[in-house]
Amino acid sequence: MRPRLSVLAALATGIGIGLAGCGQQPPASPQARQGGQSDTSSQSGTSSQADPAATWADGYCGAVTHLVRTLSNLPTVDPTSPQQASLTSSRLLESVVGGIDETVAGLDRLGPPPLAGDEQARGELLHDFSSVRQRADRARRQIDSARDTDATRAALGEARSTLDEVAKLDLLKALDATPELSAAGKRAPGCQQLVVPPAPQ
Repeated sequence: MRPRLSVLAALATGIGIGLAGCGQQPPASPQARQGGQSDTSSQSGTSSQADPAATWADGYCGAVTHLVRTLSNLPTVDPTSPQQASLTSSRLLESVVGGIDETVAGLDRLGPPPLAGDEQARGELLHDFSSVRQRADRARRQIDSARDTDATRAALGEARSTLDEVAKLDLLKALDATPELSAAGKRAPGCQQLVVPPAPQ
């Protein structure tokens, strides 16, 4: 069984609850991850040059860690009023867009994997990022332009739906594309910070 990325799902669930609670008491802000915050790019240098697949996997995980860190430190949504929910949700979505941009830039710098035939999954992930980024930016602009309560609630609903899409992103798609890259990810220190083993059946 492949590892599961638990951070995104947990955070998006909490954020979605906050967006749904307009007019209620604000929820507690999500806890930022304290562990695993070291710069994975420095760890990539520890991967043996004789193991280019593990070096690439380490760089890949370092790139997607940008988005995980962004989600771990998102601005808190204040649902005490539609106006405050709009303002704070707009800032939240702006942070999501920035985290995606940073991750995509890292994947672009990394380039294709060293194993022939493994580029398709990376390209699909970049396409997924582009699609979700466009939707998050569109939701942010919709929130900013809302001028009445009904429009604001509709915009907040779109924001919540967008965050659900963020939570569904398979950040490890390119590593799971082939057994060789999956094995390389297990040898890469930066990847071990991103994954947890599946719960026992």
